Amino acid sequence: MPVLQAHAPDFLARLRAFVGNGEASTDVRATVAGIIADVRDRGDAAVLAYTKKFDRAQLTAKQLRIPEARLKQAARELAPAKRQAFDEAARCVTDFHRRTLPKGWSAKNPHGATVGERHHAIRRCGLYIPGGQVPLVSTVLMTALPAKVAGVPELCACTPPGPDGRINPDILAALYLCGIKEVYAVGGVQAIAALALGTKSIPAVDKVFGPGNAYVTEAKRQLFGVVGVDLLPGPSEVMIIADRTANPVFVGADLCAQAEHGSGKEKLYLVCDQAAFADRCLASAHAQALTLSHGAKITKALEKMTCVILVRKIAEAARVANLVAPEHLELMVAKREEAKLSAAITTAGALLLGHETPTVLGDFTAGPSHTLPTGGTGRFFSGLRVADFLRRTSFVRYDRRSLAKAAGVVAAFAGMESLDAHGRSLQIRLAKKR
Repeated sequence: MPVLQAHAPDFLARLRAFVGNGEASTDVRATVAGIIADVRDRGDAAVLAYTKKFDRAQLTAKQLRIPEARLKQAARELAPAKRQAFDEAARCVTDFHRRTLPKGWSAKNPHGATVGERHHAIRRCGLYIPGGQVPLVSTVLMTALPAKVAGVPELCACTPPGPDGRINPDILAALYLCGIKEVYAVGGVQAIAALALGTKSIPAVDKVFGPGNAYVTEAKRQLFGVVGVDLLPGPSEVMIIADRTANPVFVGADLCAQAEHGSGKEKLYLVCDQAAFADRCLASAHAQALTLSHGAKITKALEKMTCVILVRKIAEAARVANLVAPEHLELMVAKREEAKLSAAITTAGALLLGHETPTVLGDFTAGPSHTLPTGGTGRFFSGLRVADFLRRTSFVRYDRRSLAKAAGVVAAFAGMESLDAHGRSLQIRLAKKR
């Protein structure tokens, strides 16, 4: 477990070594490329072969799509307490994303021409919902509900089956309750490839959404351009900035929660201005891990994937956060420092403000999508939002008067770029009598 001093000469080099560059290993890239090529060549046959190999589920092409009746049954059988939790989370998520829905506009530009923007929902989108050991039911809400707010007309989902070929019933129920009735029992690289390229059983989509492991993320990277992708969310990460006003038990609990994802590649950052306080937080995390069902995995992550960063003043933590661009960033600091830090930090995927705001609220119910940039990509990516499910089209309308005002600019640029046909396309209109 590295312990870094933010003011040390080798800080940046050591921090970058821990953060990594976001690139997949050579083996992962090669494996993903091979699966994509196979799905491109053999379609359903390749999808079924990899489902048998990786998920140990032997399906036929007809079994890839989950019958709508099965989805409806799962929703009907959902326990009342689960349904209540689902409905409450759905209200929070939908309310948040409705507030972010972009609106079209039009105005006059300096020439007097009409310009503006219109937004159109992407025609067909595919959602990837991780399953396996950790069935991410919440990911259904965090991807499907923004799509519904955007008005996407065709929405399908892929999620991996268990060895018995079945899908987690809570995931099926959530999909149905979110209005998704086209669901396929396929996961991993083969799911992303099928969504991007299309097979006989799985029609291609225009854009793929959702988190996944290193292989799924690499598949999205390799297929970008063939299909749109939302972002490249890899193994999860949290940064906790804590001063002496924080409760070490709270900090320890939140470190354990992040480590619980279980891939072994999650990254945990603890930024403090006192080494002794950081030690207390880590000691609490280790003690709590012993009481948790995934304690062994959590303990391993705490030992192998935690980076402690010591700053001389807590205000210096903003620089550290902007360098890391963490997926989740918790600020457990004094109120006066919270306002300063939250204003200065510009690359976090999501800010969790205050001692009573654990990351789990953002994971499950607060409102913003939990599909967030990881691995430093928060420097240029934002978390999933309604606009990601929309296309923006600009429009322009000139009349003869505004065209005349633009003539000088067009002539100048046409001359600089030696594009006389460009200049002529405007001048011929001015020369033509009404």
